[in-house]
Amino acid sequence: MSQEQIFPKSEHVDIMLFSEGTYPYIRGGVSSWIAQLMEGLPQFNFGICYIGAEDNIDGEPLKVQYKFPKNLKHLEVHFLFNDDEKPPVSRRKGNPEGFKAIRKLYNNFLANNFAMPKELQNISFYTDMVKFEDFLYSRLAWNFIDETYSKNCPNVPFIDYFWTLRNIHKPIWILANIVKKLPRSKVFHSPSTGYAGFAATLASYHTDRPYILTEHGIYTRERKIDMFSADWIEFKKPKLLQQPEEFNYIKKMWINFFERIGRFCYERSNYTLSLFNGAREIQIRYGADENRCYVIPNGVNVAQLEATMKYRLPTPKPIIALIGRVVPIKDIKTFIRAVKIASRYIPHIEGWVVGPVDEDKEYFEECQHIAISLGLKHKKQEFVNNKSTMSFEELEADSDKLKFFGFTDIKKVLPKAALLTLTSISEGMPLVILEGFAAGLPCVATDVGSCRDLIEGGINDEDRAIGKAGAVVGIADPGALAKEYARFLTFDNGLWKKAQNAGRTRVKKFYEQSMFLKEYAKIYEEALVRSWEELRRIVFPYYAPRHIPYVKLPQRRFEVIRWRA
Repeated sequence: MSQEQIFPKSEHVDIMLFSEGTYPYIRGGVSSWIAQLMEGLPQFNFGICYIGAEDNIDGEPLKVQYKFPKNLKHLEVHFLFNDDEKPPVSRRKGNPEGFKAIRKLYNNFLANNFAMPKELQNISFYTDMVKFEDFLYSRLAWNFIDETYSKNCPNVPFIDYFWTLRNIHKPIWILANIVKKLPRSKVFHSPSTGYAGFAATLASYHTDRPYILTEHGIYTRERKIDMFSADWIEFKKPKLLQQPEEFNYIKKMWINFFERIGRFCYERSNYTLSLFNGAREIQIRYGADENRCYVIPNGVNVAQLEATMKYRLPTPKPIIALIGRVVPIKDIKTFIRAVKIASRYIPHIEGWVVGPVDEDKEYFEECQHIAISLGLKHKKQEFVNNKSTMSFEELEADSDKLKFFGFTDIKKVLPKAALLTLTSISEGMPLVILEGFAAGLPCVATDVGSCRDLIEGGINDEDRAIGKAGAVVGIADPGALAKEYARFLTFDNGLWKKAQNAGRTRVKKFYEQSMFLKEYAKIYEEALVRSWEELRRIVFPYYAPRHIPYVKLPQRRFEVIRWRA
């Protein structure tokens, strides 16, 4: 029986979540948040529309990583770049009115007007006016591409421009057809902008139902990082003809596309949620309406994680745990180098990397080679289905100073470690830091996302008064990381214990799972019984007065009381 056959199906749900490359196939991060949301709010029925690139990772079929909760009533899976999604070639003229709307959208972009034309808000535009076949094969599509190419980048090879434009926009028509067939949903909720956010935006326009957007990382900014570091997008002039300030135009096309998709999402969302104040400010800079932007931090089950502390030694071994995927954005290579430097001061130090290793196999191989070349490993480890061929106990006893654990229950890892670390170059609000605090682990992290707020206190004065639960350093700085590792793992200086107490106090006070779930329950209850327009009318902020100069501090919202004469 195929996975598709065993997925739950329903004709209607309360909340439809859009998952882009996360739940149910990838563990951790946004996937964990989705699972936490569904399991913590059993009073609501959920659906999930999974949107991925392809149905495999390096040729290996995707595998479901989660047991589905009872209130997940519907799950459908779509892949945007599978070859079978493309219709057969046919000669077509195209619809003049449809391409007139596309030109209007294009001119809006040039004028920095990001409102989606009414024609493009309607599903019928993509299924009737300008069909997928028209976009791919019609004469009018060719004329439009030729015209924009001549205006914008005549020095770029036309074939590069043509295929980039096709690949960027192809998913839009696929998503429109997905949205048209979705089960009836009272609320649409996307944990990102991008393709998932666009699908949720289109679904909201199509049904006039509320749309909630929760950004874990800022999707547009993360795609910029991906694009500028990508080696699969290549166009370069001969070096003698390049200008010093010039950068790859093809990459710029991708970046501009995701920026515009993000603006579409912000324009439509009833609530534009983020996990910390810094992310909210970035959302506003990218065009979100500040009156719809609110912060709902992640939360963790403190009691469950706190229970693991009974298994920790009074003075733990100098083990540093990095819990996360082995991918470039987590910068595992910097962690490996930091462990090597720190080993000069703490000879028995160990670095444990706990998380999936199959998402970028080439990067994982490079990490293993670096660890071996630095003398931190004796040989490469082998993995099957993201699990080491060695048992947890065998790995723990192994003499290597740098160990990869693959997918492992963190409740086994946390009491063994003395310190948690994140070396990422981009983050949202890492749940793993809160999980570490609850289990009594201080954290040393790079200054990305909400890491500084979590470690030093960023919610209010009371939070800051709790003290530092670790340290924050710059990105890609193994020397600074190693220095902090050595400071905290010198247990007799009292720094580790002080940071542990601060972390435990902070997570109990501000990041308990029940707080996060209560906030989302309020939003869902509010949205389920209203149309998009009805919800829009009652979502507005109350700005609490502060001391001079009266910095605006948005509150969640308050009850709207309707008086009758």
